[in-house]
Amino acid sequence: MELKNYMEDVVLDKLDEVLAQYPNCCRCDQCRRDIAILALNHLPPLYSSTEKGELFTRVKQTDFQNEVQVIQAIASAIEVVEKHPRHAPEEKKS
Repeated sequence: MELKNYMEDVVLDKLDEVLAQYPNCCRCDQCRRDIAILALNHLPPLYSSTEKGELFTRVKQTDFQNEVQVIQAIASAIEVVEKHPRHAPEEKKS
């Protein structure tokens, strides 16, 4: 049995779009991963283990309210990571 949290796909699909609004935020792999993890920790999971469940979760991804919630979670996560990156300033990469 394979389990999949499709919210991960949603966050990763929206990440660059939201990051574009924060030109001073580091875009290194560590910061991108931290942003995604922090956002996912504040969003409800969308798990599926069947094709039917996968279809349902993909339909739910397109829901406007769900999209707003995802964008807000990513923006909040960006603000936290931007203020407190887990690397030294000289390691900052764009």
